[in-house]
Amino acid sequence: MLTRMTLAPGLHAQLLIMVETEDTAVKVGSGDVPVLGTPRLLALAEQATVQAVADALAPGETSVGTRVALEHLAASPVGTHIEISAELTEVNGRRLVFAFTARDRHTTVATGTIERVVVDRERFLSRLTR
Repeated sequence: MLTRMTLAPGLHAQLLIMVETEDTAVKVGSGDVPVLGTPRLLALAEQATVQAVADALAPGETSVGTRVALEHLAASPVGTHIEISAELTEVNGRRLVFAFTARDRHTTVATGTIERVVVDRERFLSRLTR
């Protein structure tokens, strides 16, 4: 049995990015305007959730995403600095619930929740069909 630090509400992480051309809806295929694409925003929010609990997981453990609710509220053109914050708000066994927010200097760009489940990495991978 693997042991881990305590996974408890309050664990958090923040990312700071500048929107690049590669982050835009045009580049990621989710639209035809040069602003931060929603799929890229979601990937960044998930990255923050992974970082928030990374030090609390036991060796060999990881977490996988299972559910997302995202409200993309404002457009962010190339060059905009965005801070993405994620906080663990609920732990129910292996199920983890995070709240996240993305903000620029003046506006809330997005809010939402992400659910993840803690798994044993090797066991998880061994169940994949090839």
